[in-house]
Amino acid sequence: MIPQSFIQDLLNRVDIVDVVESYVPLKRAGSNYAARCPFHSEKSPSFTVSQTKQFYHCFGCGAHGTAISFLMEHQVMGFVDAVRDLAGRVGMVVPEQTPDPQHKEKVEAAEDLTEVMLKAAQFYKAQLKTSDKAVAYLKNRGLTGEIAARYSLGYAPDGWQNLEAVFPKYQSKSLTDAGLVIASEEGRRYDRFRDRIMFPIHNQRGAVIGFGGRVIDQGEPKYLNSPETPLFEKGRELYGLFQARSAIRDAQRVVVVEGYMDVVALGQYDIGYAVATLGTATTPWQVQKLLRQTDNVIYCFDGDAAGRRAAWRALENSLAQLQDGKQVRFLFLPSEHDPDSFVRAYGRETFGKLVDEAPPLSEILVQELTSRVDMRTVEGRAKFLQEAKPLVKQVPAPMLSLMLRKQIAELAGVSQDELDRGFDIKVITRAQAPQRRESIKPSLVRALVEMLAFQPSLAALADSARLSENADLASSELPQSEIGLLAKVLEVCANGNNVRSVAEHFRGSEFELLAHEIETGSLKWEKMDQEALQAEFVGAWEKLVERFRHVRITLLLEKSKRQSWTSEEKEQFRSLQQGAANETPG
Repeated sequence: MIPQSFIQDLLNRVDIVDVVESYVPLKRAGSNYAARCPFHSEKSPSFTVSQTKQFYHCFGCGAHGTAISFLMEHQVMGFVDAVRDLAGRVGMVVPEQTPDPQHKEKVEAAEDLTEVMLKAAQFYKAQLKTSDKAVAYLKNRGLTGEIAARYSLGYAPDGWQNLEAVFPKYQSKSLTDAGLVIASEEGRRYDRFRDRIMFPIHNQRGAVIGFGGRVIDQGEPKYLNSPETPLFEKGRELYGLFQARSAIRDAQRVVVVEGYMDVVALGQYDIGYAVATLGTATTPWQVQKLLRQTDNVIYCFDGDAAGRRAAWRALENSLAQLQDGKQVRFLFLPSEHDPDSFVRAYGRETFGKLVDEAPPLSEILVQELTSRVDMRTVEGRAKFLQEAKPLVKQVPAPMLSLMLRKQIAELAGVSQDELDRGFDIKVITRAQAPQRRESIKPSLVRALVEMLAFQPSLAALADSARLSENADLASSELPQSEIGLLAKVLEVCANGNNVRSVAEHFRGSEFELLAHEIETGSLKWEKMDQEALQAEFVGAWEKLVERFRHVRITLLLEKSKRQSWTSEEKEQFRSLQQGAANETPG
């Protein structure tokens, strides 16, 4: 494990502008640098590199990171290789620190599993060539040898321990850790995949990390997937994305389907820009990954009730990832078809035409919500607004949110101002906006973390003990994830660590995505001078403490309606009433 102190020191010495400019031409744009994004197709520059904060951010696709992230994404390097590359540029030597036993075991296990999965994929691929049954099945599905090779399809023979032929140490723990072998409670071991067409699942660097197995004859389950392993987390991966990347760039769109065979069948008909979810509802991480690849994401579902339910889950998980200038659309096939059968029945052009005509997310959202109520009645329209509120509030794209609210207000028969008040949406005009801030204010907790990300020394003005005492008060106004990240950042700063990048510090943790968002938001504070920034931080901290005090009082008053206070609670109430309004951070 490379120490965090070394990584942060490395980021302090490396100039991200030099790193990015060695691959992408940059132009000065005010205090930052700009370019056309190297991670998605675009006509005008939306890719910004901040020399002050030493990170890049694309306002088009959302790509974000440090010099390390850039090499990992742009040059398809592993984390360690990217660190070594940057260290070599500035004359630093990556420390060969002996990792703690748990981490060392995890790293070695991951490296071992990568080899195990590759050997298994090669075994299954070789078995396909010798199985008349499996080859006949694929030919019957209209697939050629060329397309089978493109997706590295294989075959897991019938039988209980076929993998023993390629893994003589069949009792090895790595086989169960990789999800290839199942160990029963009685100690019996057997292959997970038997008599199935095998679909290797690759990560974005092309390494096999899991498998999907499709039964040939009758049997349940029809599809069997690898379990979660140190290599494979199905909510973060997409089948076929590795093979589809160039086709997605050329077509400037991606179609998301539900089955492996759908992806392969579409590829057979030269629709190479299809990917599939891995047996679960589409996740926010998958949406984010797709929107980094292209501006147009089209979900393709069966037209039956199950397909509609899956589409709604995909819609809900896409809302928080939406950006102006990007489109998420939904294609529903006739109920008797899936993408595989449809493209074989009607061909590439007809399928492509349906993709072109797929309605946008906003239309599907409104259609679904209005179908649940009677819009002719006042009660129905009120229910419509009630169900729309939590969905609309998730949309971060300013213009899309505005247009969606206008449409919903019109359908409900209210003015947009009335709707915005009912949805608790504060619209700040130029006249109302604070003079020293150009963008809309973040939440109180997020603002504090953003300021700390911009200037870690502000941690000295906070009282982390007070935060710990009130961490249980997390709510919609005090989000648990943001409070948790604030506590972690304060802890890191209190330990004297020089945090150049919060996103890099929390790589691989539960806070990774949020830390990326926070780091991007920290840019808004760079125009504020030191004195004003400190005053802003102190003021925000005092408001947070006051918010905690207010919530504590409210909880005590609510309890008093149900039962009497204890003597401790009476004392706490007196203290809260007298206290914290005039407190300052310690």
